[in-house]
Amino acid sequence: MIRFILSFFGAIFSAICIGALFAALTVGAIFWMYGRDLPDTDQLARYAPPTISRIYSSEGRIIDEFARERRLFAPADEIPALVKQAFISAEDKNFYTHGGFDSRGILAAAVQAVKSRGQTVRGASTITQQVMKNFLLGGERSAERKIKELILATRIEDTLSKDDILELYLNEIYLGQNTYGVAAAAQTYFNKTLGELTIAEAAYLGALPQRPAALHPVRDQEAAISRRNYVLREMYENGYITEDEYREARVQPLRSVQNGDFQSFRASLPARDYFTDEIRRQLSEDFGEGEFFTGGLSVRATVDPELQEKAAQALRAGLEGYDRSTGRWRGTGETIPEDQLGSEEQWRAALSDVDIARDIFLEHEWHPAVVLEVSNQQARLGIEGVTDGPEPIVPADDVSWTGQSLNQMLDVGDVVHVRRMTSDSDGSFIRWTLRQVPEVEGGFMAMDVHNGRVLAMQGGFSYQHSVFNRATQATRQPGSSFKPFVYAAALDSGFTPATIVVDAPIEVDVGGGEVWRPKNYSNRFYGPTPLRTGIERSRNVMTVRLAEEVGMRTVGDYAERFGVYDTMGHYLANSLGAEETTLFRMVAAYSMFANGGERVEPTLVDRVQDRYGKTVYKHDRRDCLDCDDPQIEAGKGPRIVSDLERVIDPITSYQITSMMQGVVERGTASGAVNLSVPVAGKTGTTNNERDAWFVGFTSNIAAGCYIGYDQPRPMGRSATGGGLCAPVFNEFMKEAVEKYGGGEFEVPDGGHFIKIDRRTGERLPDSASGEGVVAEYFRLGEEPIFGVAYDGGFAMGSDLPLFNRGENEDDSVQVRTATGEVKEIPKNRATVNSLSSGGLY
Repeated sequence: MIRFILSFFGAIFSAICIGALFAALTVGAIFWMYGRDLPDTDQLARYAPPTISRIYSSEGRIIDEFARERRLFAPADEIPALVKQAFISAEDKNFYTHGGFDSRGILAAAVQAVKSRGQTVRGASTITQQVMKNFLLGGERSAERKIKELILATRIEDTLSKDDILELYLNEIYLGQNTYGVAAAAQTYFNKTLGELTIAEAAYLGALPQRPAALHPVRDQEAAISRRNYVLREMYENGYITEDEYREARVQPLRSVQNGDFQSFRASLPARDYFTDEIRRQLSEDFGEGEFFTGGLSVRATVDPELQEKAAQALRAGLEGYDRSTGRWRGTGETIPEDQLGSEEQWRAALSDVDIARDIFLEHEWHPAVVLEVSNQQARLGIEGVTDGPEPIVPADDVSWTGQSLNQMLDVGDVVHVRRMTSDSDGSFIRWTLRQVPEVEGGFMAMDVHNGRVLAMQGGFSYQHSVFNRATQATRQPGSSFKPFVYAAALDSGFTPATIVVDAPIEVDVGGGEVWRPKNYSNRFYGPTPLRTGIERSRNVMTVRLAEEVGMRTVGDYAERFGVYDTMGHYLANSLGAEETTLFRMVAAYSMFANGGERVEPTLVDRVQDRYGKTVYKHDRRDCLDCDDPQIEAGKGPRIVSDLERVIDPITSYQITSMMQGVVERGTASGAVNLSVPVAGKTGTTNNERDAWFVGFTSNIAAGCYIGYDQPRPMGRSATGGGLCAPVFNEFMKEAVEKYGGGEFEVPDGGHFIKIDRRTGERLPDSASGEGVVAEYFRLGEEPIFGVAYDGGFAMGSDLPLFNRGENEDDSVQVRTATGEVKEIPKNRATVNSLSSGGLY
């Protein structure tokens, strides 16, 4: 009997041992089979999670951020223990003791599943397993993936420390609201840093990994608080918080950004604008789009926030001024159905869904509004964001500029823009006034002429209305603003500011039986004229003759040297700015006149650092010789050494600058530009007033403005560079000068001043004075030659009048042209009032 019993139990034991052996072999085989060709866990030690790239102003304030996944990387040693404890309590309380997987947790989950007959399935994945799933395996639900997960979890425990694994987890995990990682989540939900979180807030973050989409702090508040309190209880039971802390935290209300309890982090950032979007475009090209959106770059922008705001204001004022002068009302084109206007709650909800620009500030903020009632006498509005104050009424006289009545312009349900009208004397509210985004568009840019730092850039009226950047992306004809490069080529080719060029009709055979007859903007001709007057008055015919005399190949070489074009066509019409370029290139080119002829590359970025703080790009490569010297004398700055390439001779640069000062003082920009420091610049108006330009500079800052329709069409005879763009430049530069100063343009060595009659080019005695006297700067040994007028080699056709009717035909002089011929040319000159800015024709 005993032998039988022993045999029986021996058989059972043997069966168990054999079964266990086979089970072990089976499990081993499974793990061996799935353990082959698994991802290398060593790569996690080098893993850099996708993080937000941020743009900072020159003052160090965050002004924009770009990311595919909103994640801020936080090293393990910078994550507070409280935050770590919340996630460990919620997800894996044995994290610091298990070897990658929690056998007790797996067994408990299995027992629970059996007891509930599969109705309750509890997760048993450790934090380490979740890291494997998120980083190496993906989210597929299968037994095969689970086995691989377990294998990798044990391997990673031998590769990384517990804190390293926790760092990966807490920076990678999705926590709702397009937010990844605990640092970004603290900002998204509470607008706090990790170190500022309360116990209850840390517990809420710890609750989110289970069901981030179903634990919204407002929409799912009851469930969110219940899960948060579960995490708090676990933290208490695990010994991370005291009983008093637990009891106090569990009764705290769930306050959040989403509920309006805290201001959103985005609310502290300015609205995205053309400047930061252009940085995004340029750095995506330089570093690659993937690196820019995921690399956690820290970008120090060159923007001056005060000047950026002023640029937007000045350009918007110029565009709106022109738009209202046309007298045409277009509105927004958006409407809300009348059945959605029944109550205030209804129309506010409907208005918030309308896609309309909300980033406009001109005198005051522009608000979206909906027309609730309209009559011939007034319109009653519902205004977004306005809940108190006088009833929003727009009276009939507000739209007198359109020549229409209110009920002709508006219908109930129309969505419009409005702003407050206030008293100039004390800022008190007067009434609401209708506004519209202009159809005409434009761009503005300003930069430091010495280092190329772009201080302001506005690419249109409103970024939210149109993201197309007209400062960098719009290629337009620069018109007469191109002429300084023709004159620079001439001055380097032996001409002087006092050289006489014939301003008389010409015709150019352009082939195919076509003849081009360029004209001055005034449709008049002015006879023999000094170069200075030619650029001050923007004489087209003189410029064409000068370009022919110098040679378009030479002119093109200068334009390319200054960066106006990469390759310029050698057509005479291009001397008048017929070939398209960008405002960005033109302002950069003018900066080289302002700084004495040295090349500067415009940049929107001072420095770029990677996620570890290493500088990967730096724009300013100048050397500061005394920056580390504490003994610099009071009132003196450090010496800055530059090795910038020279573009043109400094004397030529000064001569052009001096001539463009004349444009501002008595030429096509006179009256429109009036600053407290010396300023030079050039207007530009293209054929049929399709494009209006002004580009100018002080000794420190160059700036330029362009205005025109996106689909080029005439803007009207009065829409000139001097009339539209010069006032925008002037308004901006008043603040720029106040902040950055300005002084006399530096006179280079190697020359001397000679007084000249600016009307005739004749030399005057040193004692001469008066309105017609100008001191021109000549190279040493260079004297103006009198009695010779250059005509560009154009033959004078017998059927072409030398001057237009209406001028004094008897007041003429005889001159000898460059070819030796003697011609009779009208002597009289145009008055200031007879001219406007130049153009293509």
